[in-house]
Amino acid sequence: MVSANDLEAALDQVRANAAGPMAGVFGPDTLTWRIDREAVIFLGAGRALLLQLAHPWVAAAIAEHSKTFADPIGRFHRTFDIVFAMVFGSLDRALLSSRQLHRRHGMIVGEMPETVGPFAAGSRYCANDIASLRWVHATLVETALMAHDLVLPPFSVEERERYWTESRLFGALFGLTAVDLPGDWAGFAAYNAAMVQSDTLTVSPAAREIAMQIFSGARPWLRPPRWYRAITARMLPERLRSGFGFRLDERDKSAADNALTWIRRIYPKLPDRLRYVGPYQEAQARLRGELQPDWMTRCLNRVWTGRSQMDARR
Repeated sequence: MVSANDLEAALDQVRANAAGPMAGVFGPDTLTWRIDREAVIFLGAGRALLLQLAHPWVAAAIAEHSKTFADPIGRFHRTFDIVFAMVFGSLDRALLSSRQLHRRHGMIVGEMPETVGPFAAGSRYCANDIASLRWVHATLVETALMAHDLVLPPFSVEERERYWTESRLFGALFGLTAVDLPGDWAGFAAYNAAMVQSDTLTVSPAAREIAMQIFSGARPWLRPPRWYRAITARMLPERLRSGFGFRLDERDKSAADNALTWIRRIYPKLPDRLRYVGPYQEAQARLRGELQPDWMTRCLNRVWTGRSQMDARR
């Protein structure tokens, strides 16, 4: 468990290694900014969610405590609001988001309604459990890089190592310490491979139901297009793809291939104002000394986080 004291100890390390009060935890010279500023990382949002749902504790917590079914757009906004505030916010904003997330997780406790994989019915779960946080952190880190590399030139071995070093600092915002995370990229890749092969990741009925609601859709106007569903399915390990009931027929594969062909052709040519997410543009404006983002950045922020200004206190 990550206690409040554990979190504060981790945040001391974040402050000691942060880029600065205005630049925030990472800053403009980091690979984390370079990856997470890209709107194309949205291609991986479905994969990250499904990998998280494949952990039975996470699926049970979302099913019992989340408003995903009633407010899927709200959940999208809340997730990106937290992540972008940690990555692109000022140092104070990043630390505030970290504490808000910990408090929110502290209220997410319960019992497994049924036995799933190694988790027995009646066993207790808590969102601030270290093993669960480590997996959620891993899905965000790995998927962001995977989505980036689907469209843009892939990173070198050295850049991946540097990215993982930065990601360990990102993990500290969850309360994860150096002993909780692999020491290098090879260790991180080995952890992900071991998780995929283990029965720790077992798609529960609750996870399948949530996935069906999101990707098949009780609300057709929110249903992701075929090409997005196909790309998401293709990015999943085969065992988990089958567990969620995703099928990749020839039409699906063709839709994914055609979409990626057009995205790879058009996306790199987009102007920065359209290509980079609003919170990144707000961060750049903050570093230029501007008191608030301009109207276009505020509009982009609303698309990604549901509100106009990342650093505004709530």
